[in-house]
Amino acid sequence: MNQNERKTVVRRMILLIAAACAVMGLFVLRLIFLQLVNGDDFKAQATNTTDYNFTVTAARGDIVDSSGRRIATSTTSYNVVLNKLLMGDRDLDTMLQQIVELLRENGESWNDTLLIGQPDAAGHYEFTDDDTSTSDQKQLADMKDTLGLQQYATADDVMEMLVEKNNLQGFSLEWQRVLAGIHYEMDRQAFSNVNNFVMAENVSAATVATIKEHSLQLPGVEIVETSARSYEQSDIIPAVLGRVGKITAEKWKVTDSDGNVTYPLRDKGYNMNDILGISGLESAYEDELRGKDGVETITRNSDGVIVDTQLTTVPEPGHTVQLTIDSNFQRAVDKALAENIDMINRVYNTGDMKAAAAAAVVIDVKDGGVLAASNYPSFDQNLYATNYSEYSSDPGLPLFNRALQGLYTPGSTFKPAVAVAALDSGLINQYSTVFCNGVYNYFKDYHPKCTRHGHSGNIDVVTAIKWSCNIFFYDVGRRLTSDVYDAYAYKLGLGQRTGVEVSEATGRLTTKNDSNYTASLDVQAAIGQGNTVVTPIQLATYAATLANNGVRYRTHFVKAILDTNTGEVLSETQPEVMDVIEGTGNTFELVREGMKQVPSTISGKISSYPIAIACKTGTPQRSETYAPGKHYLNAMMVAYLPADDPEIAIGISIEYGGYGARAGDLVVDIANAYFAMKDGTLEKQAEEEAAQSQADQQAADTQQSTGTANGTQTTTGTANAAGTAGTSGTAQPTQTEPAAQPAAAETELSAAEPDTEDNPDAIAPETVPQETG
Repeated sequence: MNQNERKTVVRRMILLIAAACAVMGLFVLRLIFLQLVNGDDFKAQATNTTDYNFTVTAARGDIVDSSGRRIATSTTSYNVVLNKLLMGDRDLDTMLQQIVELLRENGESWNDTLLIGQPDAAGHYEFTDDDTSTSDQKQLADMKDTLGLQQYATADDVMEMLVEKNNLQGFSLEWQRVLAGIHYEMDRQAFSNVNNFVMAENVSAATVATIKEHSLQLPGVEIVETSARSYEQSDIIPAVLGRVGKITAEKWKVTDSDGNVTYPLRDKGYNMNDILGISGLESAYEDELRGKDGVETITRNSDGVIVDTQLTTVPEPGHTVQLTIDSNFQRAVDKALAENIDMINRVYNTGDMKAAAAAAVVIDVKDGGVLAASNYPSFDQNLYATNYSEYSSDPGLPLFNRALQGLYTPGSTFKPAVAVAALDSGLINQYSTVFCNGVYNYFKDYHPKCTRHGHSGNIDVVTAIKWSCNIFFYDVGRRLTSDVYDAYAYKLGLGQRTGVEVSEATGRLTTKNDSNYTASLDVQAAIGQGNTVVTPIQLATYAATLANNGVRYRTHFVKAILDTNTGEVLSETQPEVMDVIEGTGNTFELVREGMKQVPSTISGKISSYPIAIACKTGTPQRSETYAPGKHYLNAMMVAYLPADDPEIAIGISIEYGGYGARAGDLVVDIANAYFAMKDGTLEKQAEEEAAQSQADQQAADTQQSTGTANGTQTTTGTANAAGTAGTSGTAQPTQTEPAAQPAAAETELSAAEPDTEDNPDAIAPETVPQETG
């Protein structure tokens, strides 16, 4: 190679090296640009993810009795839930059809609140709303508004809009209705990437297995473990405990009178498909029972791949609500009430009309805590949904909370209130008397009577209470006037709210503002008739206030709020004084003495009970008659015991029960149960009865299995003899609620009424003639 060729090669090498260096320099510059200048941006793009948060529902707190026994609790259940984020690009309606078919195969239903039925043969639809339901009418109105339809739109119009909105034209009419209902529910639950849709609730184990078996064909369809409300003691105060349920449309979306729309529950952290307390203690203590929901976070990258799932916030269960009720004692009072009704029907009510409804309330005199609140008939909390039609059509109204909402004329149980008023105001003293000859002649053309049962002549206040002398209270009531004795009755707890945490009727007293008022109405009202109506829980509160010498405590069902995990007492209900009658001299001592002597006038167990009981019977008339001028009676009773150092107070009402004295044995049975609870024997007895019941059930199951195996049919007698507590006489009138019956016309005691039975309560008139002056 000559010199020129060598130089040429060198130049070319240099050029190649320079070119290579230039290229490498460009790569270096690009790397610097990528890593140093825009490195953070490109790193973010490479690791770009999105977090989606989903609610994990917290377990609802328990409701337990005073000894900690669970009444209401939360059990594990399973829901079929759709997660839109995990569905990918699968066709939603095709998946919904698959899910519906799987649910149908297992006998399950799915959430569908669309108030439209299946199409008829001509392809037309009808609304399925209840014309009397405010909730249904509001839901229909909201649905039409949401779809942009006029309020006069038909079911066909609504379906046409739903089919068009959700592109369901390619499906059969049946499937259009099914899918439209599900889409409607999805909209109500705001189904989205960040809000799951609960398609079916509380599904069976078979359904859980079926859904999991098809998980590959159903991406985003999940079985979610949740908690459902159940009642371990479903017979304990179901009407007071109340219910839980789904959030309704009117509670979720609230429109005020000015048309302003708010979402109060959403603002409090609820989701549209959450469960909350809708009545009773479940509603009153919603904030305590509701736990703090947790959060599950699902992370998805820019390619749509799920890269992480974790529980970022652990759910916290709600607090435990502890009641003043002892479940064993409550059950004993329930049983005693039923047995007393059975006795009345067997011994006294031998005709068509039966004592078929009643209530009894027992209160702790020391603090106002309710120890028992019995309704007869009642219902099983766990069977409420299943047997609702049967319960709601029962003429005995088992769903009606008579103990707190039943309004009854108190009859002679009101007389101690008049006595307190007369003594405390100074109108009478222990030596004051009224002459009783059986007829009150103050009015010119109105002469109410007294039976003079066990008494006549000059009657003082103690004797008047003991024998329930009408003449005494006619005269004292007229001289006091209703203005005065009503004021005392209010302070004692009648005709006003007792303070319990749940809904209760207020009742009313007879006043001079009443439209039918005349001067002689004060005479009727003084013996507990007239327009006066009260509730059984007011009667018990009233009895407790008499026992406490005029101190009235707030009546309450809740003892304490507990931490569910530790059992620590977070708050405790303290005795709260609502009113006080100071009481001059020996006012309450005299009233107590009169009430202590009442048991001696009543046949049965109460007259010989070893512990002193202070009580007062009442026998108010109902409006119904069984013969001309002969009215059916309610049996009323107030009591407290032990009379000289009271611990419990009782209020009783028995519809069609007859004379109030017939509740005497019930007071004794309640007293026996209370003392058995105190010494522990009641719990032992309850355990033995539960064991025996379980053994009887096992024996019955075994017998049934044996009978089936042998090809024979085993039957058990179910018919009750006429007059048992399990029957409700055919003559029992159906009432929307057993409100108080107005006082009826004055009558003499009929021969049809057993004259051998003690009846210290005379019957008051309905008509009110003019005062003679």
